[in-house]
Amino acid sequence: MREDGSMSIRVLAVGKKHESWVGEGIERYEKRLKKPFDTKWQLLPHSAREGDSARLEESARILAKIDAKDFLLLLDERGKNIDSPALAKTLQRPLDTSRNITVVIGGAYGVEASVHARADFTWSLSKLVFPHQLVRLILTEQLYRAQEITAGGKYHHA
Repeated sequence: MREDGSMSIRVLAVGKKHESWVGEGIERYEKRLKKPFDTKWQLLPHSAREGDSARLEESARILAKIDAKDFLLLLDERGKNIDSPALAKTLQRPLDTSRNITVVIGGAYGVEASVHARADFTWSLSKLVFPHQLVRLILTEQLYRAQEITAGGKYHHA
């Protein structure tokens, strides 16, 4: 639980603020998200370095922001490809045990093995690679969809 006693989902994303078109889409879904699926964003700056050095620096920053009790869901193209009902179950398990969820979107060079090792679940949106801005929007929509599946809402048509 967070300091105020509430559970929530936090997204740690390496990169710049949301571009306007992405921000509008994210806001559309965030307005519909209710506890414990409400989402807080924390953007971490890109490293000024490149390649392995950038990945190492950004990964250290990511790990420093993760609480030991958090359920860490890592977005990675090499992760497990699941459908929306499976995502809803994946998210519900830690929420049922009062664990906060931290979702990580790494930088352009990915994340170090240490972040992979810390992850409780590594999720691939697709075998395709998407721009980080688009991943943010897709993630927010999928969080809303998971909320609706869990609540038995009509948004998701099986």
